Amino acid sequence: MSLLPPLSLYIHIPWCEQKCPYCDFNSHARKGVIPEQAYIDALLADLAADLPLAGERQLTSIFIGGGTPSLISPAGIKEILTGAQALLPWSDNCEVTMEANPGTLEADRFKPYRDAGVNRLSVGVQSFQQDKLQILGRIHGADEARRAATEARKAGFERFNLDLMHTLPNQSVDDALFDLAQAIELAPPHLSWYQLTIEPNTQFASKPPQLPDEDTQWAIFEQGKAMLEAAGYRQYEISAWAKPGYQCEHNLNYWRFGDYLGIGCGAHGKLTQADGSIIRTVKVRHPKGYLEPTRSPMDQQTTVAKEDQALEYYMNRLRLLEPMPLSELSQRTQLCARDVAPTIDWARQRKLIHIDAEQMQLTELGHRYLNELLGQFLPE
Repeated sequence: MSLLPPLSLYIHIPWCEQKCPYCDFNSHARKGVIPEQAYIDALLADLAADLPLAGERQLTSIFIGGGTPSLISPAGIKEILTGAQALLPWSDNCEVTMEANPGTLEADRFKPYRDAGVNRLSVGVQSFQQDKLQILGRIHGADEARRAATEARKAGFERFNLDLMHTLPNQSVDDALFDLAQAIELAPPHLSWYQLTIEPNTQFASKPPQLPDEDTQWAIFEQGKAMLEAAGYRQYEISAWAKPGYQCEHNLNYWRFGDYLGIGCGAHGKLTQADGSIIRTVKVRHPKGYLEPTRSPMDQQTTVAKEDQALEYYMNRLRLLEPMPLSELSQRTQLCARDVAPTIDWARQRKLIHIDAEQMQLTELGHRYLNELLGQFLPE
């Protein structure tokens, strides 16, 4: 391994107004006033403690996720970003994304967040139909969802994303395509369009709703894909679509097996060291424990075994539709081509991948049987 991978920063804000029934993220419905200043201080102390793991690298992207990050004031977000920049250098074109909800109060704060240093928004619309929003536990309305894109542009965000879900409870093909058409009409530069899945330890898992059958799911995806392509969007990741030049740099770094610091409650990090070893970190999950001044924010710090690195690398890298440089494996892991040659040969013989002297790419068949392919990288 020569150069270390690009470095990003993930900042987790754990609070939300209420827990959505499908959500398995580390989020907590707020009770009373959020301890904003105490949490900001804890975040910056957390980042400072992680610096020895980062090496001498600039940040290429920052993502502030949650929870609902926009429950933190614009002044608070500015303090976090200013503090982070004092600890770590940023690249000249560092992408700074913040998740936000379409509610009226939050949309009115888009401009102050822009002034605070956020240069990209990801707005959680999920649906433009009131009955579906209620089923999903969302507290904004369909009109607020439409207004969010307009307000993002007015606030000066050239780069923003709308989050939209499909295959919702009792959703027909027409319902799903109506939602997608509404989103396309708002012309966001980036669209995250992904299928609802029932995750363990969620309200939906304990009381599963009736989801569309497989034929309906396939029709939604196929017809939706045609709509997106006709509107000028290109799929670059399993659930991400963008106009040319507007891909999310932060997510690209994740899927290219880049590095990232993770600070905040339950945040995960991945840091490659000078000797090529890969360290994964997990922070204390609950705000009460994370804010305990006598306790370290680090909950787990583990080194990824060499025999696990092929699965981890390909599980991320094969989410992207772009070709994969063959040289990247040895640049991002402690492995080389001969370590994975049997599996690559297995996949090529079954026409799951196309490979030449410089790069590899999944075929249509490979996308269909991706889980089977990834299973071949499991250590014996």
